[in-house]
Formats: sequence, structure tokens, C-alpha cells
Amino acid sequence: MGRLAVVNHVTLDGVMQGPARPNEDRRGGFDRGGWAAANADAVMGEAMGARMSGGGELLLGRRTYEDMASVWPHRPADDPYAKVINARRKHVASRTLREPLEWNATLLEGDVPTAVAALRERTDLGILGSGELIQSLMPHGLIDEYLLLIHPLVLGTGRRMFPDGGAPAALRLVDTVTTGTGVIIATYRPA
Repeated sequence: MGRLAVVNHVTLDGVMQGPARPNEDRRGGFDRGGWAAANADAVMGEAMGARMSGGGELLLGRRTYEDMASVWPHRPADDPYAKVINARRKHVASRTLREPLEWNATLLEGDVPTAVAALRERTDLGILGSGELIQSLMPHGLIDEYLLLIHPLVLGTGRRMFPDGGAPAALRLVDTVTTGTGVIIATYRPA
């Protein structure tokens, strides 16, 4: 049986919206995108590189898939992250997209939690971004690990990974690394 791991950047107030670029995700008038870039350093690069060197496939929500597919295939050929992300098989949860998908991707068929449970039986999966997808899987106990890059920043607005009214979860900390910029890379598993 595989494992399902969430890997995401979040602020101290739990915002996960638009970490990479200013115009990455402007839903709800969000104008604070690109907040994670200033905190990237060698420690973060090493930790994420080690994490990405494992196998498995990616599980993405539609919005994250479309955003990533517009960026990663166009990165320089020598970008080590792009090599890994572009090569990985991707499974996309969407009610609006239709096959065929590009970028080594396929649509999940049927009920998303049921489809994800079946995928998890045969392979390791990693979720990047995809907040709505994460929130839909939590009540079903399908997430085995959260690797959160917690940035020393409070945005005060934006879409949160764990919104009010979401599924409760008791977690235990299994690993932590602090970067030189104050980002805490924390790994949690269900308690």
C-alpha cells in the first residue's frame, strides 16, 4: 500500500494561496501572492530535493494542475525540480476538465475519495497546492502525512489550508527542520 503526503507552503495564519508568484492565484481579490519566494534558501532546497527524490505520483486539483502545467514544462532543462515534476505521472481531480490531458496527466474517474483510495493502494502519492482537494480527502482519513513549510509571515487574508468548519485531525510531529530564513519544515502524521 502506498502513502499519500501533502507538501505545501503555509503562513503562520495558515494561508496557502499564491505562494510562488504575485499573480498565481488572485481569487477573492488576493493581492499578496509570491510570499514564499523571499524565504527560499539552501536548507529548504536540500530538504525539498531530498523529498522529491523519492518515487510516487502527483495528485492535483484542477486549478493547481492548470497553473503548474503552464509553468513547469517551460522551465530550463537543467532545473532539477522541473526534471522531477515534469516526469512524474499526475492524477487530476476535476469536474470540468476532459481527457486527454497534457503533461503526463490523467483525470480521476468517479468519486474522488474512492478514486484516491484506489490509487493509494498501488502507489505513493504527493499533493502540491490543491487546497480544495486536500479538504475533500481529510474527512476520509486518506492523508498519511503533511509536510508543511511554515513561513514566518502573517498575511491576514487568503485561502487557508485548514479553513473554519473543516475536518478535525489529531496529528503528531515526526520531523522538523528550520531554515536560515526562519521557515519551519514540519512533518506531521496522524496521531
